[in-house]
Amino acid sequence: MNDSSAQPIAASAVQRIDGRGLSAAVSAFLIWGLMPLYMKLLQTLPVLQITAHRMLWGCLVGFGWLAARGDTDQTWRALGNPQVRLRLCASATFIAINWSIFMWGIATAHVVEISLGYFIGPLLNVALGVICFRERLNRLQWLSVAIAAASVLYLTWAAGKPPYVSIALALSFGLYGLVRKTANVEALPGFTGETLLLLPFAAGYVLWCEFSGTGAMSNGSLATNLFLLLGGPLTAVPLVLFAMGARRIPLFTVGLLQYIAPSLQLACAVLVFGEPFSGPRVLGFMMIWTALAVFALDGLLTSRRRA
Repeated sequence: MNDSSAQPIAASAVQRIDGRGLSAAVSAFLIWGLMPLYMKLLQTLPVLQITAHRMLWGCLVGFGWLAARGDTDQTWRALGNPQVRLRLCASATFIAINWSIFMWGIATAHVVEISLGYFIGPLLNVALGVICFRERLNRLQWLSVAIAAASVLYLTWAAGKPPYVSIALALSFGLYGLVRKTANVEALPGFTGETLLLLPFAAGYVLWCEFSGTGAMSNGSLATNLFLLLGGPLTAVPLVLFAMGARRIPLFTVGLLQYIAPSLQLACAVLVFGEPFSGPRVLGFMMIWTALAVFALDGLLTSRRRA
């Protein structure tokens, strides 16, 4: 899904709402929110093959985009720095895990849990900030984290097991964002660097599958092949749009807009795929939404104090 390192590096406390930036950010979250509709078209294919194709074509799109801008040197400089390269190796691993969980969840009708994972994600980022960077939270922030934790415990009790898909999705993306936050490289060069590091494994696996007779492209229809190729721009384009938007509009606005994606994912799960959403699930989500409302209120109050 989105890259937390693309947030504004430095900005005035209050920014004007830039129309182009707002459109770019909204477009990114709309694409991510509707991604289950695309992934559902590939649900009959092995998850590892879909992940490998996404890495392969995403890398080519990212590198081609940088080449068109004449900025490929940014990626090579990042990969030439041992510390940045190590961080990109770690972030590449986390995002590959995240993509695999995302696609497995769609293929196995766990889209509601996927949505829950992306609702939990921002609150998990707050907790990681406290643990890893010793960031201090105010009362409202602690309250939002506590409500979110209570909702996960409630859903665990109601289902008789933890929401593993949601937790794994939120944790893998949270750790991805945590590592990328410490890597001194911007969104598109960083994404291209990550996928370049994964490229030998992705391309090798795709070729092995094709030559062994189990390849998705050689055994699939023209439509299937086109959908696999489409995974490249669908991976790279929203990332760039998000980076563009996040640099042009206030961070608080970005924080509110990010809930477009899990809201659309939940709508796809319930209205399109017919996944069950009643009883304990509704109550658990209501607790999450309450936590997010408290979180948004804190952001609004902070924004007004700075103004």
